[in-house]
Amino acid sequence: MRELSLHLLDIAENSIAAGATIIRIFVDESSIKDKLTLRVEDNGKGMDAEMLAQVTDPFVTSRSTRKVGLGIPLLKEAAEACNGSLQIWSQPGIGTRIEIIFQRSHIDRMPLGNLADTFRMLVVSEPKIDWELGYRLDDYEFSYDQKQVRETLGDVPFSDPLVLNYVRLTMEEGLKTQQPVSSIPSK
Repeated sequence: MRELSLHLLDIAENSIAAGATIIRIFVDESSIKDKLTLRVEDNGKGMDAEMLAQVTDPFVTSRSTRKVGLGIPLLKEAAEACNGSLQIWSQPGIGTRIEIIFQRSHIDRMPLGNLADTFRMLVVSEPKIDWELGYRLDDYEFSYDQKQVRETLGDVPFSDPLVLNYVRLTMEEGLKTQQPVSSIPSK
């Protein structure tokens, strides 16, 4: 994967496969601290200590469709190569939390990608999930809460063209300040 937003999509798919009904995705960029943090939390089935210890091994996966799982191991390697880290916390029956940190200005950090498209795809493809999505760039903050939107809509389905347009506009407008970072740190 060449963009961090695609890694977020992959992690969210893992959360869905784990039976999560609530998934929180937060992206926090700080130009002042020169740090980019990605965090995904879910209330899925969680992992026991044995699986948690092996989750960064590319030859261990819980998926039955293939025998290797490269997403998390490659993401961990990318974060560490950019003066960052990847940590995972999980408990069976409670859920999982993954936090990935990068040096924001590191020349080898892959681009964040199109968060608006990624968030929109998640919300539209899995409307029954209670998505909590957030993005912060220094003092600017954007948040989206699927549960609140669902309560406002009542019986109107997420497949309704007006709702799809609303979600598209909300994501695009809310994330329009998302700017690619220069590989040269400012002084």
